[in-house]
Amino acid sequence: MDLTVAEVGAAHALKGEVLLNLHTDIPEERIYPTAQFRTIPTAAGPLTVETVRVHKGRLAVRFSGHSDRNAAEALRGVKLVIDADEVELEEDAWYAHELIGFTAKHVDGTNLGEVTDLILGDAQDLLEVSYAGRKVLVPFVEELVPEIDEEAEVVLLDPPGGLFDENFDSSAENSQ
Repeated sequence: MDLTVAEVGAAHALKGEVLLNLHTDIPEERIYPTAQFRTIPTAAGPLTVETVRVHKGRLAVRFSGHSDRNAAEALRGVKLVIDADEVELEEDAWYAHELIGFTAKHVDGTNLGEVTDLILGDAQDLLEVSYAGRKVLVPFVEELVPEIDEEAEVVLLDPPGGLFDENFDSSAENSQ
């Protein structure tokens, strides 16, 4: 199973650096000079980290063989991945690959849709739920996501009013 460590963002300066959008809580253990990553799409990689520095709170990285702005810009949107089986995962943490495909249910039992992603954020993570043909982002905090049942593959949600639909009719959804 692939674990996304980061996504390549915008090119920075002229010498091939890119800013990374991190998907890990421990970047210092994952992103360092000589670290190698497989990529999605695979045609972009593998990539080897040449230099790393912090720029305004974000990691600025240069990859071997990408020494100018044009080469760096071509990497924008590429995901840096590792094999989840090769690293020690935090016991009390949740990862996107563990939650994607789970059913999202309201605490009252109403089916709200399917978990489609876990987006790591600076302030808090967001659970992306596919609901009524759109994506709803739910802050991944205990007050709003009080329970995750791994065995049943269900995420219970207690969203604030209006997050899914102000006119939400649980009786109509329960009948489906």
